[in-house]
Amino acid sequence: MIAHLSIGARDIARARRFYDAALEPLGYTCLSSDDGSLGYGAKAAEYWVNRTDHPVAADDRSGLHICFSAPDRDAVDAFHKAALKAGGKDNGKPGLRAAYGPNYYAAFVLDPDGYRIEAWCGKKS
Repeated sequence: MIAHLSIGARDIARARRFYDAALEPLGYTCLSSDDGSLGYGAKAAEYWVNRTDHPVAADDRSGLHICFSAPDRDAVDAFHKAALKAGGKDNGKPGLRAAYGPNYYAAFVLDPDGYRIEAWCGKKS
C-alpha cells in the first residue's frame, strides 16, 4: 500500500551511522545517498531519511512509530543491540508482546532524532 516513507533528520551523517547499523541485521541497506538524503531497502529504496532543520518533534503520545520487518527473532535482537551501539536509545527490549499476538516478537528504540523505531518478527521462535 505504501510505496515509500520519508522522515527528516538534523544530521544526515549521524542518521546514516545509526540506520546503517540498525537496519543491517534486518537485511536492509542504504541503496541511495547524497548530501541531503538516504534511501534504505532490500531491493529498492523504500525508507528515506532527508536532511532538515525541522524533523517531527519527538512525542511518545503521538502514536507515530515506524516498524521494520525482521526475518527472525535473532535479527530483532541484533537490530536492538546495533541500534543502541549506534546512538539509539532503548524504548523496549527484545521480547514477546503477547498483547499484540502470540508470536509478536519485537524491540523498540529511539533514533538520534527521537523517532520511535521498531523491528518485529511474527514467526514462532
